[in-house]
Amino acid sequence: MVLGLYLFADIAADGAPRLDAAAGEELVRVQRASALALGSRAPEPPGTLFLTTRRVIWVGEGGMGYAVDFIAVSLHAVSRDPEAYPSPCIYTQIETEAGSDEEFDESDSEVNGEIELSKVNEMRIIPSDPGQLDRLFEAFSHCAELNPDPNAAGDEENGWVHGDEGDEDMTDGSDAEFSDVNPIGQTDDHNITHVVVELQIDDQRFQDAEEADEESHRNGH
Repeated sequence: MVLGLYLFADIAADGAPRLDAAAGEELVRVQRASALALGSRAPEPPGTLFLTTRRVIWVGEGGMGYAVDFIAVSLHAVSRDPEAYPSPCIYTQIETEAGSDEEFDESDSEVNGEIELSKVNEMRIIPSDPGQLDRLFEAFSHCAELNPDPNAAGDEENGWVHGDEGDEDMTDGSDAEFSDVNPIGQTDDHNITHVVVELQIDDQRFQDAEEADEESHRNGH
C-alpha cells in the first residue's frame, strides 16, 4: 500500500493514464475541467480527474499530475460551505507516511516554497460544473468501497460525509450536523429495510392490540 500523494506522469498518447491492468485496475469515471487544490495552496489550473477502481488520478494540461491510492483516502465529502472553501468541491483527507509517525503542522508540507507531497493530508477536487458534485461523490464512494482499510476496526475509520458541511468540522465524526456518515464498506440497504419492516410489524401489533381493547370495552358495556 502506498500512503500519501505521489507524482503521476504515466500518460498514454490519448491523454488517459496507463492503468495497472494486471492488478485488475479499471477506469470508473472521468471528470474534465476539474481544478485540484493541495493543502492550503491555491488550486492548480483545471485538468482532468480520473477515478479508477484503485486510485484517484489528476492530470494537468502539461501531462503531469498527482495520484493517491484510494486505500490512503481516509475521508471524502461534498463541501458547499463558502465559509469553509470558496468553491464547491470534493474534500478529502489523506493518510500519509509522515502522519502515521507524528503530528505535523500543515506548513511543514512546503519546503522553500516547494510542496512536499508525502506530508499533504488534504486535497480538494473542484469541478468547473458544481452540478456534477453529487455524481462525483457517488463514484468516489463506489471506488472507496472497493478499497476497504484492512486495518480498520469496526466502523471508526474511513468514512464519508455527504452534505453542506464545512471542512474544519470533518475530522470530528461526532458532529450532529453531518448527514449520511458511513464507514467505507459498511453501507447496507438491507439493514435499513429490515429496521423499517420491524417498525411496520410493531405498528401493526399495536393497532391489533388497540382494536382488541376497544372490542373488550364494548362487550363489557
